Amino acid sequence: MIDLSIDTINSWIHPKGPVALVLKQHLVPVEGPEGVFFPPTYADLASNYNIDTLSDGTKVVTVDSVGSQANRIEPIFGTDPDLIRLVPQISIELEPGKSISLLHAGHRLGDAIVRSSEGLKEDAQAAFNVFLSKGDATPLAKLGPTSLVFGVWDSRDTQAKLPRLLQSVIRAWDVDRLTRSAQYTPAADYSKLEVFSEADKEKADGNAKSPLAQRGFVAVPAPGAHGGVLARGSIIRDVTINLIALRRLASEIDTEKLHRYILGLTLVAATEPMDGFLRQGCLLVPQIPASSSWEEVARTGERTAIPLTSELARSLAIRWAAEFGVGKSRTVKFSKDRAIDDLPDKTVAKPGKSKKEA
Repeated sequence: MIDLSIDTINSWIHPKGPVALVLKQHLVPVEGPEGVFFPPTYADLASNYNIDTLSDGTKVVTVDSVGSQANRIEPIFGTDPDLIRLVPQISIELEPGKSISLLHAGHRLGDAIVRSSEGLKEDAQAAFNVFLSKGDATPLAKLGPTSLVFGVWDSRDTQAKLPRLLQSVIRAWDVDRLTRSAQYTPAADYSKLEVFSEADKEKADGNAKSPLAQRGFVAVPAPGAHGGVLARGSIIRDVTINLIALRRLASEIDTEKLHRYILGLTLVAATEPMDGFLRQGCLLVPQIPASSSWEEVARTGERTAIPLTSELARSLAIRWAAEFGVGKSRTVKFSKDRAIDDLPDKTVAKPGKSKKEA
């Protein structure tokens, strides 16, 4: 393992420097290596879990997708007292007393909430157009720098697209899918209490779709429900910092300062200790003893372990943010009229019009 000298850190933005920083972090359920945990479910999948079967029969399940990981990490720049000052805090006021941070917008500067906000739409559009026409990412970095870290595609307007600098995904290997069953029994026999008749009870018993069952008045079995998975192999979180994509960002003012600023934010996001509570039934923690470390990947494919820590990342990010100059924080107002104007005319009926009229 090498020391993180200034030369090593500087090489990350040097044109001939390494291509990536990577982490392969081994995780385990809090219950232990043989603990059952629950992946996300998807309505359009037959099994509802995203399970792929490899050519050798090994089953791999997605535990947390790239997009989900990004959405979990990004809000730290609006909640952590030490990180709030690293990015502009832009809040969209939906109505008096109710606001949402841009850091919670799933598509970031390309989100519908941006196009529906007074002033923010124009600023985002201008920043995207500067990037498209001049290749200058400075206006984007001043307005919404996390859009550069986690990627953004302004697919509904300018079509500007910037790749993710940080990618994180969790997969579990060699998994078995489990099921579980349950039986609901009402607290009382409501037919005997003359709430409804015995005939109504017999008709509704065991029928989950019956009105009485849906209101909890009769017994209902729930067999064969999702029971999570058991991983016989590893649960791995793969984190990649794409240094080539970072170097492709340019600035007409000072490209080096832009690179350092965005790299600092990316390092902070990548090294932040993971909040392992992904969903009900899925609480994961790093495996102890630790079997993972950050590596620097050279253009030759050579890998070198590096002592990259959250503390170091924060100190670098704070210094580089001060040198670059963080954009201004502000509150903008959501515009119902702008949102309505942004609706697709041919597919959605706008208020006051039928779908045919729209």
